[in-house]
Amino acid sequence: MKKLTKKFLAFLLVLLALASWNIEVARGEVSEAKLAEINELWQGSAHAMVGANCSSCHQDSETKELVLRPTYESCRSCHEEETNTFLLGKHGIRLLEGETPLTPSLARLPMKASALSKSMTCNTCHDVHSVDTFTAAVDSCLSCHNDRHSLNYKNSKHAELVAKEGKLPRPSSESVTCATCHLPRYEAISIGAESKVQANHNNTYTLKPRDRMVKDVCMQCHGMEFSYNSIFDDELVEANFDRPPNQDLKTLEMVRTLKEKRSSQSSLGQNHPDITSQQAIWQLRLPYYIHQDRVRILKQALFQTGFRMENAFAKEQEKQS
Repeated sequence: MKKLTKKFLAFLLVLLALASWNIEVARGEVSEAKLAEINELWQGSAHAMVGANCSSCHQDSETKELVLRPTYESCRSCHEEETNTFLLGKHGIRLLEGETPLTPSLARLPMKASALSKSMTCNTCHDVHSVDTFTAAVDSCLSCHNDRHSLNYKNSKHAELVAKEGKLPRPSSESVTCATCHLPRYEAISIGAESKVQANHNNTYTLKPRDRMVKDVCMQCHGMEFSYNSIFDDELVEANFDRPPNQDLKTLEMVRTLKEKRSSQSSLGQNHPDITSQQAIWQLRLPYYIHQDRVRILKQALFQTGFRMENAFAKEQEKQS
């Protein structure tokens, strides 16, 4: 009884809040029954747990006017990194350029006829009231994508892991969903703040070059050779990795040959230390490293250079004084 009373009070608070935002404007579009449904979804959501309520998205922070249809800017007020990366991918790039949202009708890949008129925004994949990331991780993707790779997901070993685990509030680290590979999570480290895990919403980032998928995704679970042999097998990619790879890339054969050669030289007392296959790939300068690593290294070099220059300037000032 107490639970019902709490829910009823929460519902009344939501209605009162909406009433204070000129709700008469919205009544033509949102029924009382719909408001009750929205409130019920919200009560069990992550938004409710952190105190993000109706006004967080539906009220202009400056004018206090009602916002009937919040845009991605409302999401960015809390989810800045996710929104910024979304705008860099094919799903969001049109919004970044000031154009109308992408629709599946503009896609080159096969899309479901029922989805052709959808507008790609945050709430196309995320139910903003329930904040159900499990649905967004697979079902939202398959509601639009109709290509063979996408359709074969449900027959894959990855899908078996998800089915075995069952539906949770959000996919765990044991599940491999569409989002696991195409919107990979990473640990964001900020200076002076605790690190946190974020999702890269740039849906095209790990597609090409394929090496990005290997480094950022595949090798989180699989070995290097297994990953490379899989990602460069077009038939296996189309089948959504429903079996182990059959090929053995010539590049990997070259790496093993180099490793064996250096190992034999080392055993003969020559100054050639043994190296692993992964180290050999770096030494052969194969396209294993990605643009992100280059940027990180460049930033680090610039920082160190600036630090050295600042120290040198301080020492010179000290001498003059």
